[in-house]
Amino acid sequence: MKIASFSLLRLPLTVSATRHRFFSAFIVAAGRRQNPNNVSRKLQQPTKNLLKARETINNHFSTLAPILSLEEKPQLSHDQAVGTVASSQANFMRVIVQHIPPETSVDPSGSFSKGSGEIGVELLCVVKAVLKKIKRRVLVGDKVLVGSIDWVDRRGAIENVFQRKTEILDPPVANVDHLLVLFSMDQPKIEPFSLTRFLVEAESTGIPLTLALNKSELVSQEEIKAWKSRLRSWAYEPIFCSVDSKRGLDTLQFIMREQTSVIVGPSGVGKSSLINALRDNKHILGAVEEKNWFDPQILGSKWYEEQRVGEVSVRSGRGKHTTRHVSLLPLPDGGYLADTPGFNQPSLIKVTKNSLAHHFPEIRKVLKDSEPAKCAFNNCLHLGEPGCLIKGDWERYPYYLQLLDEIKIREEFQLRTIGTKRESDVRCKVGDKGVVQAEPRLEPKKYRRQSRKRVNQSLLDELDELDDEDDTLEDDNPILRALREENK
Repeated sequence: MKIASFSLLRLPLTVSATRHRFFSAFIVAAGRRQNPNNVSRKLQQPTKNLLKARETINNHFSTLAPILSLEEKPQLSHDQAVGTVASSQANFMRVIVQHIPPETSVDPSGSFSKGSGEIGVELLCVVKAVLKKIKRRVLVGDKVLVGSIDWVDRRGAIENVFQRKTEILDPPVANVDHLLVLFSMDQPKIEPFSLTRFLVEAESTGIPLTLALNKSELVSQEEIKAWKSRLRSWAYEPIFCSVDSKRGLDTLQFIMREQTSVIVGPSGVGKSSLINALRDNKHILGAVEEKNWFDPQILGSKWYEEQRVGEVSVRSGRGKHTTRHVSLLPLPDGGYLADTPGFNQPSLIKVTKNSLAHHFPEIRKVLKDSEPAKCAFNNCLHLGEPGCLIKGDWERYPYYLQLLDEIKIREEFQLRTIGTKRESDVRCKVGDKGVVQAEPRLEPKKYRRQSRKRVNQSLLDELDELDDEDDTLEDDNPILRALREENK
């Protein structure tokens, strides 16, 4: 029996048109009821600026742990305090507490009573897991909010980080006011390319820097004058210092007073020895007792011990890694000084091929003297392009070319492996009644549990491997082989 079929397209035109007008009028009427003002609801594609702003909000203003401004004074509970990270080692951080709730203070028994609102208690802290998941790194020098404090055992957990004024990556220190690039005149000798690399890294941070050359007592005055003239041609005014003869120490103390300074340089140039000479622990203890900066119980702690120093290797002529981690240490005239591990190769991770030229004072001087004239191309790399104002007649130009080639290779590798897109570390999830909740974006395949199918399959594979091993053992056993032949 055949079944008759029909199509709406085969209906008479008048019927189809009538139905079309009816449904169109119905849709328009429904739309007017939902949108009485007849406002256009055309969805617009998000612009690049909007996407960038959304990523910034997700990263820095997450409801998980919103970043606090430096001037902000959060409301503290009885087990919270605000302090500065003094050192970081392994998974623990030493925090010097500066503020506690105004109506409370800590007595030796650990109970709370009315009293001072600012003390200098040293706490051993861990970082809260949510900060690790959203990849908010805590650095030495950070102003942090500490919670879950046990005032008896002096322990706590870092719950949030205040906004940073400045930040450097090599070494990782936050809220730095001044950089001291330290090299030695001898043992080990100055390497011009290594010095250039450190200076470019320091220039890229935008923080004021001072160049100091230690162990000046090991070389002659002629060599000192030669290096002074050479570095002046690089547009730097070096300070020659010596821990043994005390040369230049007063100048460095005057420069670093009342600010947070970081000493950077290769291993073996005398960073820890210079810090011990600048701090002079007797003067520090006297200043602390007069100004009552810190809790008396920590006056004999590691904050006031002399830094470990090591000898230069006889075989290689380079320094040994005596300092293992970054420490923030108080100075007698106020301020802090960070002792950092020595490293011979700064990463230059913030330096791009287009910004490298701006970190050489020689290039900046030529461009400034040539104003209003400038290079013919805005993205000129000063490689001899037509209309380029920078010539190759200055001493560090070969170093500039070498660093430029290195940065080009790094950027091409990053473009191939990482690409230009980067997901934010926080994602928003819509919950009940449209409430938007922020949660950390977990790394793929790190926190994900394996499926049952994959687990079962792996078990079956292991059983098959065991069976294959048993068969191999039976084939290699002559007794089992003889019994099998007799049974045939």
